[in-house]
Amino acid sequence: MKSSNYSKLSLGAQAVAAALVFSSPALYAADTKNETCDKDILAKCKPAQTDESIERIRVHGVQNSVYMFNNSADKRRMAALVDTPQVITVLTQDQIQESGNTDLKDILSAQAGVTLGTGENGNAFGDRYIIRGHEARSDVFVDGLRDPGMTTRESFATERVEITKGPSSTFAGRGSSGGAINSVTKKASVAYDFGRVDLGIGTDDHTRLTVDYNLPISDKVAVRLNGLAAEEDKPGREGITSERQGVQLSGVYEATDALSFTADGYYLDAKDVPDLGSYFDRDTRKPLEDIPVYAQDGDFLNSKVTTFTLRTEYELNDSITLYNATRVGHTENGYITTGMGGTTRADTDPTAPGASTLTLSTHQGNQDVDYVSTQFNLFWNTQALGFNHKLVFGLEYTDENVDNGIYSITNNNDGNCLTNGRGGVSESYCIIDGDGNTVDNIGQLINRSYVDGGSDAIYDIETVSAYMMDTVELTDQLALFFGFRQDSFDYSNNTTGRDGEVDYAYSDTMYNGNIGLVYDLSEDANIYANYSTATNINGGESDLGANCGYGGICGTQEQAAEADAEIVENLELGTKWMLFDDKMMFSASIFQITKSDVMESVGDSYSTLGTLNTGKNRVKGIEFGMVGNITDKLSIQFSAAKMDSEILESYNPANIGLVLSNFADESAYLQLRYELTESFVFGGSYTYQSEMYGGQPDTAAGYDSDNSRYSIVVPNYQVVDLFASYNATEDLTFRVNVGNILNEEYWTAAYRSGSFMYLGDARNAKLSMTYEF
Repeated sequence: MKSSNYSKLSLGAQAVAAALVFSSPALYAADTKNETCDKDILAKCKPAQTDESIERIRVHGVQNSVYMFNNSADKRRMAALVDTPQVITVLTQDQIQESGNTDLKDILSAQAGVTLGTGENGNAFGDRYIIRGHEARSDVFVDGLRDPGMTTRESFATERVEITKGPSSTFAGRGSSGGAINSVTKKASVAYDFGRVDLGIGTDDHTRLTVDYNLPISDKVAVRLNGLAAEEDKPGREGITSERQGVQLSGVYEATDALSFTADGYYLDAKDVPDLGSYFDRDTRKPLEDIPVYAQDGDFLNSKVTTFTLRTEYELNDSITLYNATRVGHTENGYITTGMGGTTRADTDPTAPGASTLTLSTHQGNQDVDYVSTQFNLFWNTQALGFNHKLVFGLEYTDENVDNGIYSITNNNDGNCLTNGRGGVSESYCIIDGDGNTVDNIGQLINRSYVDGGSDAIYDIETVSAYMMDTVELTDQLALFFGFRQDSFDYSNNTTGRDGEVDYAYSDTMYNGNIGLVYDLSEDANIYANYSTATNINGGESDLGANCGYGGICGTQEQAAEADAEIVENLELGTKWMLFDDKMMFSASIFQITKSDVMESVGDSYSTLGTLNTGKNRVKGIEFGMVGNITDKLSIQFSAAKMDSEILESYNPANIGLVLSNFADESAYLQLRYELTESFVFGGSYTYQSEMYGGQPDTAAGYDSDNSRYSIVVPNYQVVDLFASYNATEDLTFRVNVGNILNEEYWTAAYRSGSFMYLGDARNAKLSMTYEF
């Protein structure tokens, strides 16, 4: 697909070359000795007021857990988090580990304002997040660079996770309607020498081994190794398994006091037997409970991720710093999974004609992603027009190529029942017999075999971006934040579907920005106002080809090129307070996100039929947060959101006034940690999510107008987890985690038709041992 576009490749090569050329003069800078704290006297080093120094001094043990960071890991955010006019939730390594969660999906879904969605027709590619009612599956970043592809994401090499709430396209580029997620990786440092091994065992055949070892080779060079080997069954669903193997190797070379290079290679191999859970019974208006495990032998969800990243940082002087990050990545994803739904046996069924039954279905797909990204930033602290400025000038180039494919599947066993369907009577695979009992050998009913079936959509988007941001001290009490960004892109999507092979291609330029004011009420409190925008392009979701109803391309070739982008605007007012001697931050905000020119599907969601730019929706709400230490012994991480969504405009008048799909009006997360003694710590977490309704992304939830009610309901739920840690020696710590201690059966997401609903984890327990050296 790229061979016909020489100019695109040339532009990309120039962008990468420019990033390297900009940093090359620094190679000739004078070599000066880097001053670091000797590891033997580390405890005597005076702690600076930076997150890095906190990390260096605290060796994340039971006595020194860190729940709060003062600054964002995104270098472009020049102010402390308390002085930033936007909600940014930071989940630290310690808080994540004590919660007992390891996959990014589980870490994020517990947070207020974040929900999960299901993929199109059982699409199992990676994780799907929804922030403040808007899709964010393509708005995941690693160390500030977009992480394309729907992959499984793990936390073994993660230092912290930052969730930005509200549109943030000045920083993120396209998308980010409701916010964005930035996973910050562990990096090598010459400042400390440590090793850590974590070994865990538990119920549901849980085993997990991680290694974290940082080794300074000299006062200029260090390496850091992170490794992972883990496997387990899904709690309460024996046979639904996950297996993880991963490694990250990071290295740093501090050539001079002014110049440093950091490089890392990351690899993750995730192999799951997936579970589509239950289904929604429209008669009882509830999900079916206590369902058997029906996954078929040979079901799989596999994901492989390989990335290489190089970062260069050079301080020209006390005022100007140059920074470049360049990444090359490749991911491979594939799945064949089994769904289950309710139906009726045909009158001609030989066993139980007319009886209600449960049948199995097949869902499948594969995806290969290749991408390159380079981001160059110039940071400049200066004075102009009588004001202090913290300026950021940036250039970014990305090229993402996604090859979406299918498998050719053969069902080698005959069906065991006859059922009614759209095409009439057909053979099916029923998991209950005529007497209502579960059939024997449920996992071998279908006996599938498969081969690669070729590509059905080849997606490519190449983007060149330029942006500028400024933080201005207007007075001692008033600060101004503003920025703007231009993204110019070339888009192509070669799809194969019902209408044969169609090549969609167009180019466009997007403009976004933000402006905010922060006014200090005192040394410890402020109020702020913020306005920001985001832009979504037609066909922006890379895994959906021509499925208009799910974020794929909408319209004919001519319509796709002429359609306007979806525009998102956000208004936010808030306040932030530093309490308890600056050990805890409290925040509160009210916001309104309005999305206009929304693409709407008028077909069956699997075609390109759509009305372009006819939809409009709004989300408004209030959010509270607390993070840090209430006392020296009591730590907290808390967030709660109360939101309201509404469809304001639609080609279908019946949609107006309905709520957004997969949207929870109320959600809350609370994690507390109490240090009872110097050696013993205990705590727990509480997660609440109100009910939500299934439907297509970014549009009205499915509605039954005949009965004046929403069609598919995900019930509200609450989950309580507990943990306790004990320092047996200075180097050895034990931790116990009990998840879902109340053993509540709950569901986290629903497909628009209700044909599958994801199940939450049942009660489980894990024992972890941490050895530090």
